[in-house]
Amino acid sequence: MPAKTRIGESFLRVIGFTAGHWRRHPALAGGIIALMLGFTVADLLLPIYAGRLVDAISLPDRAAGREIAISAVTSMAFIGLAMVGLRHFAFLGIVRLTLAMMRDMAQEAFWRVQRFATDWHANTFSGSTVRRITRGMWAVDLLNDTIIQALIPSVAVLVGATVLLGLRWPIMGLVIGASAIIFLGMATAFTLFYVAPAARLSNRWDTRVGAVLADAIGCNPVVKGFSGEQREDEILSHTLGKWRNRVARSWTRGTNSSSIQLLALLLLRTAVLGMAVALWWDGQASAGDVTYVLTTYFVVHGYLRDIGHNIANVQRSVNDMEDLVAMHQDPIGVADRPSARPLAITQGGIKFDNVTFRYGGHITPLFNQLSVTIAPGARVGLVGHSGSGKSTFVKLLQRLYDINDGEIRIDSTNIATATQKSLRAQIAIVAQEPILFHRSLAENIAYSRPTASLAEIQHAATLANAHTFITNLPKGYNTLVGERGVKLSGGERQRIALARAFLANAPILILDEATSSLDSASEILIQQATERLMKGRTAIIIAHRLSTVRNLDRILVFNHGNITEDGNHKTLLRNPHGHYRQLFEQQASGLETVLENGVG
Repeated sequence: MPAKTRIGESFLRVIGFTAGHWRRHPALAGGIIALMLGFTVADLLLPIYAGRLVDAISLPDRAAGREIAISAVTSMAFIGLAMVGLRHFAFLGIVRLTLAMMRDMAQEAFWRVQRFATDWHANTFSGSTVRRITRGMWAVDLLNDTIIQALIPSVAVLVGATVLLGLRWPIMGLVIGASAIIFLGMATAFTLFYVAPAARLSNRWDTRVGAVLADAIGCNPVVKGFSGEQREDEILSHTLGKWRNRVARSWTRGTNSSSIQLLALLLLRTAVLGMAVALWWDGQASAGDVTYVLTTYFVVHGYLRDIGHNIANVQRSVNDMEDLVAMHQDPIGVADRPSARPLAITQGGIKFDNVTFRYGGHITPLFNQLSVTIAPGARVGLVGHSGSGKSTFVKLLQRLYDINDGEIRIDSTNIATATQKSLRAQIAIVAQEPILFHRSLAENIAYSRPTASLAEIQHAATLANAHTFITNLPKGYNTLVGERGVKLSGGERQRIALARAFLANAPILILDEATSSLDSASEILIQQATERLMKGRTAIIIAHRLSTVRNLDRILVFNHGNITEDGNHKTLLRNPHGHYRQLFEQQASGLETVLENGVG
């Protein structure tokens, strides 16, 4: 698709998106436009009375001129007062409208981002996403100001001046009207097809700068750990260099466009002034008429002078809003069916029935007619090499992805027919690397059940062996944990995640082995809490160390998307050629090597 077509479509899409938000507040938007048009009409009336004032002063009869002059001055004063009032209330309305639109756009964009597919989040920098939303949100402020305060009044002034002057001097109206149309066309063309492409590219690099900053700041412990400050400085310097070049190109084109428009205005002003003098010379205009023409033109000139800048502001706003509007075009990752109903899990039995699933863009499915049944209350381990399908299995159970064929049922209910909110509310997750909000410990624990009382939060923390370390902190449960919980140790974060799962009291539990990178003391505390948490629940444990699945009821061995073995620890070890036996021996051999090196 040609670049000009893409720019035009993007412009119309953003303007249509904005107009849609105006339609949510029809009375307010209509009132603002009416007030601004009233302000514009008043602006056009001033030159008429200015001309009368000059004619009055020019009269030989000073007494008669005095009455006309006083009337003209009084009328101009009232018009000026009306303009102040109209402008004041119009601007108050714009404040209300713009803030409402900014709030709605940010809220709706956040709503969509929260519901985008897991892959979307995996492939998108959080820093760049935040930048796209905030940049688009603030662009609405400039766009509203420009269209409502500037462009609509400008068009009204041009039409009004052309009509008023054309009624008196048709040739003058024709010159101003035709020149204004030509100027508007030129200004729009320069902005859309000369300045806009450069502005769009500079915005892309602005987003990249935000992504680089967020990536480095979020990974600061790794940067410090490997003395990577200089490397990150160089990466940012390279990105800023590209950004600077793109922005300089955009600003230079804007300056060129503005200068050409000013030159065109100079030619128009010369033509109008020359025509006014010619009308006076031919006796078709008095001194007051010339004053009226000149004053009207200066009003028109002011609007025309700014109109190129205003069109540029509109395009700049459109460029800044493109990413925000594009988010509304992206499909939601997994959507509830129109007939979806809340799911009530009573037992917790799970059944994968001939499930076929492939990741987007992949030709070969990861799971091809996978079938497995997990009894209510069973404790089941998932083992296998990385990429074998363990994590995908639990993601499908949470319905983070939709399957391509088959059914996944919980208590005989197809999860695709249930609301995602009710499904996930009854599945507690404890990840290998738990993520905490930069909020208090109490808020982090209560995230699984926000209505919980402090006593319930403390009870859950006690079951997770977290209450003691929390109460030893200066602010106890009110302690802020830092971004992603960086103020806590790994073992402490795991226990907070376990407390969150205890508080959820969900019938199904998913554990991504939580002790693989902890010290022995923390590991014992977490193992104790985990044993308590699994009681009475259907538990699925993704195991990285096979020692953690010895006592489970059942182990599913995954290999390239297939369940190749199914049984408990002792049963699986009896198969000398089994995949589980090979994994177990590899880990045992690795442990022996570590012990020998330690002794040596």
